[in-house]
Formats: sequence, structure tokens, C-alpha cells
Amino acid sequence: MVLRSAVRFLRLGLLAAVPGLMAACASTGGGKPSAPVNALYAELDQASKGYEVALQQSHAGDAEASQLTLTRSLDQLKEASARCGNTPGCDPQRFFSVFDRLLRLKDGDFGDGTDLNSDVDPSQAALAAGKTGAASLPAAQRSVTLLHGQKLSELIAMNGPVKAALEMWLTQWRPQLMDAYVNYQYLRYQMWPQYQKADLPEALLFGIMAKESGGKVHAVSRSGAAGPLQFMYATGMRFGLGMDNGFDTRFDPQASARANAEYLNEQLQIFNNNLELTIGAYNGGEGRMRRLVGDDTSVSFYDPRIYNQLSQETRDYVPAVLAAAWLFLHPDSYNLRFPRVDGVPGSITLQRPTSLSELTVCLGSADGMSDGWFRTLRNLNPRLDPQVTQPAGVQLQLPKPLEKAYASRCVDGPWPILAHDLHSAVVPVVDAPPSPPPAPVVRRDRSYKVRRGDTLVSIVRNLHCSSVQEVAEMNGLKHHHIAIGQVLKLPVCQ
Repeated sequence: MVLRSAVRFLRLGLLAAVPGLMAACASTGGGKPSAPVNALYAELDQASKGYEVALQQSHAGDAEASQLTLTRSLDQLKEASARCGNTPGCDPQRFFSVFDRLLRLKDGDFGDGTDLNSDVDPSQAALAAGKTGAASLPAAQRSVTLLHGQKLSELIAMNGPVKAALEMWLTQWRPQLMDAYVNYQYLRYQMWPQYQKADLPEALLFGIMAKESGGKVHAVSRSGAAGPLQFMYATGMRFGLGMDNGFDTRFDPQASARANAEYLNEQLQIFNNNLELTIGAYNGGEGRMRRLVGDDTSVSFYDPRIYNQLSQETRDYVPAVLAAAWLFLHPDSYNLRFPRVDGVPGSITLQRPTSLSELTVCLGSADGMSDGWFRTLRNLNPRLDPQVTQPAGVQLQLPKPLEKAYASRCVDGPWPILAHDLHSAVVPVVDAPPSPPPAPVVRRDRSYKVRRGDTLVSIVRNLHCSSVQEVAEMNGLKHHHIAIGQVLKLPVCQ
């Protein structure tokens, strides 16, 4: 009972601290943490380690010591999180990340049924669903993520394929994962509300986008799927995506997120909220998945009757999406740190004619973007050809921090002149030299004496380079008739 009360006390304490933590987040600077902030972080680490010690004590059979250690750790975490809201420079995401990790530890059995992951308070569920301002919190602060009332953590089976996909995202696919995260943060204000309205978790949106396009709005696959969420043309049309004044709205982040959310909810209803089957249908086709599943929507995606009938692409796709979603929720648990991105949207009105390409050169590495802003500018202005000069007065979408950079770098001075000079460069067109005439084919012949059992067809077949018609013409044969002992001229094959 003491343990259960402590867990509830911690939950309520964190919820009460949310307004203060949000205020602290708004005032957090980019400098080094102050001494008071470092002291709070040290308490956070100590509380987290204390929870793990309590687990070890419980598994060793020392219930009394485990109970005491757990109570102290939870109290320490609650008190430190409350003080974070009143400490300038304190990053609340650290506290929510730790609480998130503790909530999802699967071996949190302390002997009396207490488990930090055992239930969800209604107030916490509302916070997670974004009904009390959680949409403005960093991703790691949404410690409980729901899918139609079910915890996403319980829908993602941490099995072999998902673990293998986690390793891939953390190794070979890591650059794509990091690029996808950065791209998504700038697109989030357009895409996340569409999922939020559909009662779908943001982590799922990120997982699909990371696997499908890496957050590249103009991505097109070899099969013709297009956009950040890779809709096929016919499927896109079914959900309201099509041509709008010559623009394919599959490339529109907001429209594609809305269509994707509608598609997933349709399939979730068909497959009785079976997330893996739904994701498999998105990649491999809903018709095929329905035929395989039949009426048994409780069947596992990994059941051999399903899994063995799917393409290798779909077998890999489902765990990859789930693993990316899991990392979005639990980066700290996998020694992963996503970059801090200020994705607040902004806009500028062009003061001089320019193209997106010129603007990229002019902005350079403003606001610390070492890779440049070309991808972000394209993503936020998907209807514009990046090479076409836009007239003065046109409004462009870009991240809020770039508004000042545009005014200081791209209105006057050397950089817009340089960008225009590079963009206006004329590349000479050189006519290709005429191709030399093909060398004449020198045909060499050889002799062949017809043997018993030969036919003209069998002789030509053994040549591997000629035809019955050619050999017949070379020898003046009528009706392809040959006789034993007859000497034929045959082409020499190279």
C-alpha cells in the first residue's frame, strides 16, 4: 500500500509541476547549466539509480529494503521536478524522460503488485492526449501515449524483429533517423494536429515518416509512391489527395498527414486496433492483409500463416516503423540524444526577388544548421520549384529563428549578390561529337559436312549465333533440304 501510494504521489506531483515546468522550458537558454540546475540534475540521476537499486533489492527478496529505497527515490524525483519549475535554465524534458523510462520498465514488480506501468490516471491520460496543453511539450514529456485508449507501449511487442530494427536505427540507419527527426520538428506544426484530431499517437506518425521518406516532403519511390508518407496515387485519391492547380497534394505535409491518419483509423477499425496488421496493410496492401487475416483479427502479424505470406519488404517495414516510434518515445533508454530543434513556424515577405536555392546560399549555416536550410525551405514551401525566382512580395514559410537571419543577411549586403550570381551562372551546352560509323562486320565462314541424323534446325541451334534462314540463304537451300555428306557453309561465331 505504501508503494502504491508513493507511485500515485509521484504521478500527481509531476502533473502539478507541469505548468511550472512549461514555464521553465520557455525560459531555458542555450548556455551551460548553472550550479543550481546541475544540482537538480544530480538529484534526478540519483533518484533514477535508486529506483533500479529498489528493483535489485526486490528481486533479491529484501522487500523491506526495496520498499524504503523506492519511497525515497520517488520522493526525491517528485521534489526535484517541482523545484525545476522555479529554477531558471532547468530543462523539464530530463525529468519527464526519466519518469517515462520508469513508467515503462517491464520488470518493475516489487512483490505487492505495485508497477509504475500498471495503470493510468485519468488526468495523466488527458495530459498525454494533449487535452491539457501537452501538445506544446517536448515528445519525451508525453509519458503515456495512447492509441484509441490503449497504451502504445503495450501494443509494441519487444520481440526479435523489433529489437533488430532498433539496432539498425541506432547504427546503419542512424543518419536517416536523425535527419527524419530534424525534418519532422520543422513540419510538426502542420502534421501533428492531424494525428491529434484522429486520436493517434505522434510516435506512430514519426515512425511511419522516418521509414517512408526520412521527412523529405518531395520523396518519390520507384513504385510511384510520393510525399512524406508515401501515398500511391490511387490510395491518395481515395483519401482526398490529388492535383490542385498542377500541384500533387501528396507532397503537402498537412494534407498527407490528414490522409494518413484517416487511412490508419479505417484499417484499425477493420483489424480491431491490431496495430501491426494495420501498419502491414499500409505497406503491403489492405486487400492482401484482409485475405490473409480473414475473420481472426486477433492473429499476430508474426504468426507464420501471416508473416510467411508477406513480402520481405513488409516483414521488415512493420518492426522498423514500431522501432522508430519506440525510439521517439524513449531516446534516453537507448543512449540516443535527438538534437534540440526550435520548430516554431515563421514567415517572411521577400524584399527582393529570389529563389529557394538563392535563399539557402544566403542563409548559410544560420542558427547553427551545418547542413544548410535547403531541405527545410523545400519542405515548408512544397509548391515552389526551388530553382524558380520568386518576385518581391511573395510570402515564404520558414522556421521562426530565420526571420531575423533573413533580414540581416538576405535583404542587403554581399550574400544575396553572391547567391544571385551563382544562381544566374550559364553552363555552356557542348554538342556531343558525332559518333564514329560502326566498323564493318567481316563475316568469316567455315565448312560443315552433314552427318546422319542432322537437320538444318539442329545444325543452326548448335551455332548459337545464326538462324535457319541465314544458313539456308548462304547455301542456296530450297525448303531447308539437306543430304548426308553435303558440305555447308556456316558463319563463324565470335
